[in-house]
Amino acid sequence: MTVEDSALSRVEATKTLLRKKAVTHFDEPIQLASGQMSSHFVDGKAAFSHASDLRVACEAINALVTEAGIEFDAVGGLTLGADHLSVGVAYAADCEWFFVRKEAKGRGTGRQIEGATVEAGRKILVVEDIVSTGSSMFKALDVIAATGAEIVAATTLLDRGGHATAELERRGIPYFPIANYADVDLPPVINV
Repeated sequence: MTVEDSALSRVEATKTLLRKKAVTHFDEPIQLASGQMSSHFVDGKAAFSHASDLRVACEAINALVTEAGIEFDAVGGLTLGADHLSVGVAYAADCEWFFVRKEAKGRGTGRQIEGATVEAGRKILVVEDIVSTGSSMFKALDVIAATGAEIVAATTLLDRGGHATAELERRGIPYFPIANYADVDLPPVINV
C-alpha cells in the first residue's frame, strides 16, 4: 500500500465514523453553534471519543495536509471544537498543539492561546471539528493571525455547507475538509 493509498483509507474510515457515530437526527430543528437551525446535529467530539477512532481521524488530517506538501510547527484551534483534534494531530505529526480561548484569560498570564507558543516564524495548522459557516474557525484564525504566525492551512472533519471555502481562499489559506455534508448523507446548512 502506498502512502497515498494509506491516507485515502484513513479518510474513508473517518467518513464512515462520521456517518455511524456523529450524526443525530431530530424531529424539530435545533440551533447550531453558528446560529443556524438544523434537524441534524453532528457531534465531532462524541463520535471520536474512543482513542482508536480519534487516531484514525487525526492521522487522516495529518496525511491530507502533509501529502499536499504543507509543513507545520503547531496545530490548534478554538476551544472546544478543536481541542481533541489539536492534541491528536500533534501526536500524529510529532509537533506541538495549542488551544485558542474564546476570550483572553482574565487572570494569571491573561493568554488567549494556551499550549505551544504561537508567534511570528511559526507555521500553524488550524483545526475545527465541524464547520457550518466557519465562524468558530475564523475567530481562531483572527487570534492566531494577530500573533504574526503563518497560518499554512485549515482543516475540519466535516464541512456542513461549503460556506468557509470562499473566505479561506480570500485569506490565502488552503482548506482540507475530510468530508462534506453529502459524504455523511446530510443536506447542506444554509448560510443566512
